[in-house]
Amino acid sequence: MDNTHRLIQSSYKLKDSVRYRRAKNFFYDLLENPKARIRPYFDVFMILLVVSSVWVLIYDVRHDMGLFDDLFEWVAVTIFIIEYLLRFWIYNDSHKVILSHYERAEFINQPFRAWPALREVVAKKWEYMTQPLAIIDLLAIIPTYRPLRFLRIFLLFRLFKLFRYTRSISEFVKVLNEKRIELFTLFIFMAFITFTAATALFFFETDVADGKGVGSFFESIYWALVTMSTVGYGDITPHTTEGRVVTIILIVAGLGVISFFTSIIVSAFGEKMHEIRAQRVFSEVERKHIDLIVCGYGRVGQVVADQLALDQRQFVLVDPLESNVRLAKQKGYLAALGDAADSALLESLGIATQAKRLLCLTGDDVVNVYITLSARQMNLEIEIISRANHRENVTKLRLAGADHTVAPYEIVGLIAAEYVGQPVAFEAIYGMLTGQNDVGIEAVRVRSGSVLDGRCMADVGFRQRKLIPFGVVREGGCPVDSSSGTYEIEGRCFHFNPTPDFELQAGDLVVIFGHEYSVVHFRDCLERGTL
Repeated sequence: MDNTHRLIQSSYKLKDSVRYRRAKNFFYDLLENPKARIRPYFDVFMILLVVSSVWVLIYDVRHDMGLFDDLFEWVAVTIFIIEYLLRFWIYNDSHKVILSHYERAEFINQPFRAWPALREVVAKKWEYMTQPLAIIDLLAIIPTYRPLRFLRIFLLFRLFKLFRYTRSISEFVKVLNEKRIELFTLFIFMAFITFTAATALFFFETDVADGKGVGSFFESIYWALVTMSTVGYGDITPHTTEGRVVTIILIVAGLGVISFFTSIIVSAFGEKMHEIRAQRVFSEVERKHIDLIVCGYGRVGQVVADQLALDQRQFVLVDPLESNVRLAKQKGYLAALGDAADSALLESLGIATQAKRLLCLTGDDVVNVYITLSARQMNLEIEIISRANHRENVTKLRLAGADHTVAPYEIVGLIAAEYVGQPVAFEAIYGMLTGQNDVGIEAVRVRSGSVLDGRCMADVGFRQRKLIPFGVVREGGCPVDSSSGTYEIEGRCFHFNPTPDFELQAGDLVVIFGHEYSVVHFRDCLERGTL
């Protein structure tokens, strides 16, 4: 078997190896995947290692730390080398490149040549090695060579390694990268002004008497940069009239350069600020493993968010209005500005990985349908609860993928119609919704053989126990001849405000309103069978 066949066979073995893929995925999550749970811990470790190694090298300049210094340096460098080699390894799959060339040659009935495939492999690896961060990783290893003391200057590259592990610094670099054309133009303009002013000063000040002139062209360059930056150390000053005129012109030009540079940075961060804030929200969602997403922070969304916060539930809000997001953040809620129908935004919030429940609470049914469609497509297991502002849109939301729909206006209308003339009921419901008292809602299951099984609502004595029966949920569909107070809910029948002669059955779920003391007493009576 020649070397070409061995190369192909080895490539297929790597392709089919589960252990190889598992190892590569693990190190990819560790080093590159920003959404991996292990990545933050690795970043913190590397930040501490980089800062500690730089501090030890600086401290060792004036103090002898003995064996500890050498041991710590070798440990740090070993970790840096391993990290560099692992990044070099996971950058691409070399065996896939070889198999791609081989299978292409087989498809067109041409002999396979290993050299073009290997050349592409080397080109891919060289592509990684020439990346700025990869060069920094390589240069960060150099300070360990103690015989050449001047190489310790390369320890600064270890600080540049922090770009890999801190997202804030990375975002700053991205901002500068997006404005590279403007910054390059400014650099050319600044270089032209610096060279021109330095040349003029060198001509006018080099022959000044008493040895007070500019001694070299480098000094004139240094003077021009210091003057244009408006620092003005004063160690080099012009003595001729021409030199002072050049200085005045350079100061004015320097103010323009600084203003231009400041405007570039401010505008860049102004354009990027929304994205930076969103990234912080995404990081917080990922770090806290938040699995509840609330879309819409209007009138309904605010009530729901307040109740969730009262129940100490962690959630993240999404709203397209900046005023709503600002209001949510003032209350201490985690909120992101954007359209929840955007699949990229939902994906960043973990809709496909960690989200378990989604609430669509916007005031537009069309938007709720789009959000439901996007969420259901990205996660088939997530529970979606959607607000329906119009009754005719309930079916559309169900078809879009909503597990539950809530029609708030219809519910309020039903409550008002059923409880007309009963101010006590209204007071209880209002107190429960606004949190002005300890009134709450509770669901009690009717067990087979319990004191509630087979009893009529009138015989239970809800009023004597200061409780209000809201309704009964019964398994199975509603009967054809049922009254207007029954509603079909996902194959179950909800009997709203049941009549006094309504007979309870085993398996029914009784929904009641009342003070927490009354509810606790009612449950105690059920357990003792003393109703």
